[in-house]
Amino acid sequence: MPSASIRLTAVAVVALLAGCGLVAPSPSELDAQAAAVINASFRTQGIASVDRLRQDLAQSACSGAQPPDDDTAQRIRDQALQSIRWPAGGQYFGDWAQGERIAQSGRGMTWTDASSDPASNGGNCYNCHQIDQKELSHGTLGPSLWNYGKDRGISDLQAPTAAPIIQYTWGKLWNSHAYLACSNMPRFGQQKLLSEEQIRHLMSLLLDPRSPVNR
Repeated sequence: MPSASIRLTAVAVVALLAGCGLVAPSPSELDAQAAAVINASFRTQGIASVDRLRQDLAQSACSGAQPPDDDTAQRIRDQALQSIRWPAGGQYFGDWAQGERIAQSGRGMTWTDASSDPASNGGNCYNCHQIDQKELSHGTLGPSLWNYGKDRGISDLQAPTAAPIIQYTWGKLWNSHAYLACSNMPRFGQQKLLSEEQIRHLMSLLLDPRSPVNR
């Protein structure tokens, strides 16, 4: 993240000043200087506002030079778990075909977009994951999701044994920090990047035995 690289640059400057016999700034002063540089480097344009620069606990703790300590990591996970909004009426699934379109699309949330309505966004899932084996262009930052449901023994979405993985998958899509404090995965639900309906469609893509992902 920008704050981490700017802080490292500031530390290098401090080391140089120390070698010259000058007084080095305190950590809080360095943080303030870094924040000033970041805020001066961005502007609000269209729907992309400078409010996006404000870091919550997870972003602040996970963009530092060192990973968060165990207590902080647990606080991040606890807060993230509390933020998960479970689907209305217990309806976890939608249409896997629409889920595939959402997974393929990377549109949304840029300054050129007219609306911040999550219903107009894509998930950009293939940027980090393999999902359908027919898709040759995919990222490897995240694990392969090919046969995601099949590998977890999901042959019937109504079976009691399916419930834990269904809830886990919904929670992971809604706020990934609930399971890994410094996850790189976007918090699709919590950050309103995708709507509840869109997340249902992605759930079907990943878990429905009829989805090509699981055939």
